[in-house]
Amino acid sequence: MALDYATLELLRQNHPAWRLICAHHAPLVASFLHRVFIAPNVRNLAQADLVEALEDELFALREQLGVEAFPGTAQGYLNDWAENDKGWLRKFYPPGTDEPHFDLTPATEKALAWLESLSERAFVGTESRLLTLFELLRQMSEGSQTDPQVRIDELQKRRNDIDAEVARILTGDIPILDDTALKDRFQQFLQLARELLTDFRQVEHNFRTLDRRVRERIALWEGAKGVLLEEIMGERDAIADSDQGKSFRAFWDFLMSQSRQEELSRLLEQVLALPPILAMRPETRLHRVHYDWLEAGEHTQRTVARLSEQLRRFLDDQAWLENRRIMDILHSIESHALAVREEYPPGDFIPLAETAADVELPLERPLYRPPLRPLIAELVVDEGDADIDTAALYAHVVVDRAELTANIRQELQDRSQISLAEVVARHPLRHGLAELVAYLQLAGDWPRTAVDDDVQEQVCWQLEAGVMRRATLPRIILLRN
Repeated sequence: MALDYATLELLRQNHPAWRLICAHHAPLVASFLHRVFIAPNVRNLAQADLVEALEDELFALREQLGVEAFPGTAQGYLNDWAENDKGWLRKFYPPGTDEPHFDLTPATEKALAWLESLSERAFVGTESRLLTLFELLRQMSEGSQTDPQVRIDELQKRRNDIDAEVARILTGDIPILDDTALKDRFQQFLQLARELLTDFRQVEHNFRTLDRRVRERIALWEGAKGVLLEEIMGERDAIADSDQGKSFRAFWDFLMSQSRQEELSRLLEQVLALPPILAMRPETRLHRVHYDWLEAGEHTQRTVARLSEQLRRFLDDQAWLENRRIMDILHSIESHALAVREEYPPGDFIPLAETAADVELPLERPLYRPPLRPLIAELVVDEGDADIDTAALYAHVVVDRAELTANIRQELQDRSQISLAEVVARHPLRHGLAELVAYLQLAGDWPRTAVDDDVQEQVCWQLEAGVMRRATLPRIILLRN
């Protein structure tokens, strides 16, 4: 983007981040939103909780600056910050609740990040950034190379470097990063981790914009539903196939890997236990920063799911409207028939498309067969003992939900998360489909559950007759509380 006068003037008048920087109460807005959203990494808050937090903030400031400093109410300030002329908060109603919730807009998060960058840092590292630049250039150069021999030579060179490093370590020459290098790399890790959470809000905002545009088009559409669906799905595929969509898909697949999450947890524990890192007093939330990424990505996935749900609801509404139109036509035909019952209209009243007679030969008709009369004899019924199998009366399947819950908790004792397919693999189904349905109900009631609709998993069980059954369902991940 060119930073010419016209562009900057347009941004100054319309961009919410610029309006926040120039606002009269900018210190209040920035400090409060950073404390309740950015610092604890909260994606959204209910109106009652946010009003209570802002009232505490205003009370403390009025004690210092006087009552006239902030004469408005907490509810009024929040509603004003969510207006279109401000655009610092997003006010919305989550599905299934009538209480409004608030969330930061991407523009507000950009303004807060810029304000945070204004503070002077006691240590500014440049080595790790330079190494990152070299590594990115190397990946782009090797990834775009089509000559097999060039790539083989580069891999051979890297293998020789690794062999030389292994030889030095075997001789006792072990290179160790000093305190300065550790601080440099840890500072860059913190910056990238915060920027990653900011990118999630921007991606979610883009999908939410698409969802709003789809709702507006459905509300005003009067043509065929096939044309509308083709246009909507084209836009959805365009976003999914864009650079941003592909990058988010790759990141989500990487993060959903159980081995990657375990590796991230192990590396974080090791790094945060180093003395130079402990001296920097890092936040305790860094121990679970990858779970913050997972939660933020889940919000984005739910936004995409709501878009699909809106399309499905549109199809159901259209089918209902078409059926109603058919019934209206039938009622119109009946009313017209009753209107001309006494006076027939002149001319052809009911034209027939086919006037030829259907030929049916006599011999093609079946012959008459007299009905058989049952012969009822008067017999005395003797009492006796009948050998009846009563096993069917007791063949009832009872699924113990407490036992299934214990299976899930047992598997989550040694790990932070597990998929439903892995739980079933470790505890095979004894009651077949009924037990699988009970597992799905438990997953729906589980406190922390993530669903990846793009990955399909199979659950197998064996019937008493030896027949194998398979069920295909999306990947359901159960997280430890």
